[in-house]
Amino acid sequence: MALRRSGFDRDALEVAPELLGMDLVHGPVRLRISEVEAYRGPTDSAAHTSMGRTARNTPVWGPAGHAYIYLCYGLHNMLNVVCAEGHCCLVRACEVVEGHDLVRWRRGGKEGPVLLTGPGKVGQALRITTALSGRDLLGRAGLRLLRGEDPPEVLAGPRVGIDYADPEHRDAPWRFARGGTRWVSQRKSLVSWEKCSP
Repeated sequence: MALRRSGFDRDALEVAPELLGMDLVHGPVRLRISEVEAYRGPTDSAAHTSMGRTARNTPVWGPAGHAYIYLCYGLHNMLNVVCAEGHCCLVRACEVVEGHDLVRWRRGGKEGPVLLTGPGKVGQALRITTALSGRDLLGRAGLRLLRGEDPPEVLAGPRVGIDYADPEHRDAPWRFARGGTRWVSQRKSLVSWEKCSP
C-alpha cells in the first residue's frame, strides 16, 4: 500500500517517530530507517528554515513527502524528508535491508553499524546528491520511501551537532531511534520516548 502524502504534511515532531522502520530505496540499495531528527520550522533555531527561505532550502517549504538534500562541509549529502511547510526530518542512521555488498563497497569496505550510523554515511550508501533535492519520495521510481516494519520501541534524545541553537532547541528530545538495534548513533544519549513525554 502506498504511503499517503497527508501523513507527512504535519509537524516534524509527529512525523519523525513514524519514519522509524520505513525503507529508503535507491537502485539496488534498500535501507531501513533507524534514527531521525525532527526540525520544526522557522521557530526552531536549529532548522535551516529559521533563517527564512533560500535557494538551498526551498524544498522544505513544500510539498510534503519530498526530499531535501543538502551538502554538509562540502562532503556529505544529507537526506531529509519534508513534512509540514518549513518542517523536515533528517535521516541520521539506517540498517541495510538489500544491497549489502554494494553498500560495503561504497563505504570503503566497512562492516556493521559503522556503515550507516551518521547522515553522511546514509547519503553515501544511497549514492545521492543535491541534484535529487526536491524529488518526490512517494513516487514509484528513483529515490523513494516505502513501508517497512514498525519498531519494537522508540527511543528519544537531543539532536546532534546543533550547539549553535538556542538552549531550548539544542536540548529538546527531538531525535528518535529504533529500540533493539545497534544501527543507531550516540546511543548513550537516548532513553525510552515515554520518559521524554510531558
